[in-house]
Amino acid sequence: MMENTRMTKIIYPELSYAITGICFGVHNEKGRFLREKQYGDEIELRLKEKKVPYRREYPIDRAGNIVDFVVDNKVVLEIKAKRLIEKQDFYQVQRYLQTANLKLGLLVNFRNRYLKPVRIVKIETDARHKFV
Repeated sequence: MMENTRMTKIIYPELSYAITGICFGVHNEKGRFLREKQYGDEIELRLKEKKVPYRREYPIDRAGNIVDFVVDNKVVLEIKAKRLIEKQDFYQVQRYLQTANLKLGLLVNFRNRYLKPVRIVKIETDARHKFV
């Protein structure tokens, strides 16, 4: 039997743990039927309380892409309050990561009964494989 020698490296484990902890706290306390803005307000309060640096509703380019949160200049936090997460939501976070040149995004849908933050890692594009 062949051993798996590939090591998986968790990107920003302490920071992402802190962010997801805040999200779980908000979800447990406020429930699952608020609006995105209300969840954002609660997350912002808790980031301030924990003295975690962040930028809210931050424009990352001139094309109009606005990220819900950039936490500690490292992690994109995109919050949703809808029935289902769709492919376009994943693409949106990936676009933000590419544009902002960040490595990690967290996609959190507060409408679910059980909160399941999704970690999205920036896909590295290789310039040699781009078509002209």
